[in-house]
Amino acid sequence: MSQGGAINRIAAFSANVMTAARSCDVLLLGPALTAVSGVSTHVNHLLESPLSGHFGLRHFQVGSEGRNESRAGVVVRMITSPFALAACLVRWRPRIVHLNTSFVPRGYWRDVIYLAVAKALRRKVVYQIHGGALPADLFARSSVLTKLLRRVLSWPDVIVLLSQSDLAAYHAFAPRARLVRIANAVPIYHADLRTERYRADRTLEIVYLGRLAADKGIFESIEAVSILRNRGVEVRLTLVGSGDAAAAALRAIAAAGLGERVKLMAPIFGAAKQQVWQQAHVFAFPSQREGLPYSLLEAMSAGAVPVVSAVGAIPDVMQHEVHGLFVPTRDAHALADALERLTHDRVLLHRLAVASRARIAEQYSVMRLAEEFATVYTTLLK
Repeated sequence: MSQGGAINRIAAFSANVMTAARSCDVLLLGPALTAVSGVSTHVNHLLESPLSGHFGLRHFQVGSEGRNESRAGVVVRMITSPFALAACLVRWRPRIVHLNTSFVPRGYWRDVIYLAVAKALRRKVVYQIHGGALPADLFARSSVLTKLLRRVLSWPDVIVLLSQSDLAAYHAFAPRARLVRIANAVPIYHADLRTERYRADRTLEIVYLGRLAADKGIFESIEAVSILRNRGVEVRLTLVGSGDAAAAALRAIAAAGLGERVKLMAPIFGAAKQQVWQQAHVFAFPSQREGLPYSLLEAMSAGAVPVVSAVGAIPDVMQHEVHGLFVPTRDAHALADALERLTHDRVLLHRLAVASRARIAEQYSVMRLAEEFATVYTTLLK
């Protein structure tokens, strides 16, 4: 569906729910809005969408992302935050709590407390899971914790998942849970898809944008550039972000003598981020584990061809050799082969870029996201 069609649909839908939803609030739980995080991006998109005006969205910050805390500060926050949430629920009186979480042990246990507070105060709960372990794997070594998890998944009024594979896994694990799939989305900005951008006389510009972590495939990307240099293939790689692997990435770049071919940039936002995407030819992302990465959607929307691993919801978004190329995880040589292929075949590169852009515009716009959450919220408010 075109973006214009989505706008018309959300406008028509909004006219129907405006009166019913005007006095209803939805409290969004997530990291700091300025944090370098896919969940922060998601919460920002919801707050900036038509949903905010129709459902009175508010944000309640959880987690450590975007905070500068001492260890003592972390302990104090962990103790007091559930009480702060309860106070917000009493003061703002939202009828829905939209809890954004990930299935990693630390985040799970923190957010279970918020879930319990919301249900104790008789709020409807939208429990959105942004990746992490599948439910059968989270506590695979403990039958007691696995049984508890199955019970916890029956508490939310609806569980929102990102992919078809997640939907199947959660249904098999907790058949009584109320599940719905709502994929992530991005604003659709102008993209330069002219053939000049992808000309063969231009060095292939490769970008990674996101959290700098070893499991995101950044070291395989650095190694792939080294492999291509030894083959006489000229490419440039830009790593944009921050994270616990930043220092190790700088050491790897220096050790391989790639200072002229690989650079590392601090996190960027807004127009600066769009400029980086518009200058990129390829998004390299051989990640080992994902939900539905916003960086993938942003790259495809901007005309940067994804060369990625087929994990999480990524196969829902793109097809191999239709929108981009799939490569195995932990395989720098396979990544180098894919990048070399696109370096030499600029017709293919351009075709994949055009198809990627069309895919995002048709299926992954923020307007579509707003419409689907409006349906969920309105159903819960009846």
